[in-house]
Amino acid sequence: MQRDVRETVMKYVFLISALISVLSIILIFYFIFSGGLPFILRQGVWEFLTGTNWRPTASQPEFGILPMIVGSLIVTGGAILIGVPIGVLTAVYMVFYCPKRYYRYAKSAINLMAAIPSIVYGFFALQIFVPFFRIMGRSGMNMVTASLLLGIMILPTIIGLSESAIRNVPKSYYQGAIGLGTTHERAILTVVVPAAKNGILSAIILGIGRAIGETMAVILVAGNQPRIPTELNQGVRTLTTNIVMEMAYATGQHREALIATAVVLFVFILIINLFFTRVKNKGGKR
Repeated sequence: MQRDVRETVMKYVFLISALISVLSIILIFYFIFSGGLPFILRQGVWEFLTGTNWRPTASQPEFGILPMIVGSLIVTGGAILIGVPIGVLTAVYMVFYCPKRYYRYAKSAINLMAAIPSIVYGFFALQIFVPFFRIMGRSGMNMVTASLLLGIMILPTIIGLSESAIRNVPKSYYQGAIGLGTTHERAILTVVVPAAKNGILSAIILGIGRAIGETMAVILVAGNQPRIPTELNQGVRTLTTNIVMEMAYATGQHREALIATAVVLFVFILIINLFFTRVKNKGGKR
């Protein structure tokens, strides 16, 4: 009798927890879209998304977020180009090459990277990367610096999930490849890693979400210039930094425009997740 009661109670505890999670997403969705969508419709979707001028406090305000969209895409793309290869190769090293006596130290270091606050990463880049690029004759606060910083910040996510995906591949895959005469490295790269691609894609999705949603660290090193960059040494402003930098003093249309920017960011993340989920599902059916 007690066991039945306990199971019933736990069943409803799990149900309530799940409902809270779903309700949280619905509330976030409602708040963002109810606050930002009316402004987008008044401003015009095309004008808002493709406008190149952001002058919210001018006598004739202009609300074009294309520079911030381009900045977010460039910085996120650069972070993925840096973080994904390094992260996946590090995961391969952790599974197949790292000596057991060193593994726990390496794993602890990676976990510690995930626990470091983003503002600390920002100060690190401000003290190391920015002066380095200035020595090279470039502006230290630019899209390259921001991409490099975000590439480092997404490493723990990509390494951890990719390692778990690789470890979950049946050992018979590797043993079968070795039995057919292939080399150790070739068996890993052509058999084991492709077999773990669904888990690796999940790691990439979370890495993109971390990169495109990062704010505080990017503010310190990106230059925060609301313009479409034409050179690598130019500063950029992302969607998230645009919201954080101006929300404290924004009122009226300006505040609505910032909430509308959050709507665009939310939609971007949804599209990215749907795209990679579709790719992952297609890969799993083959």
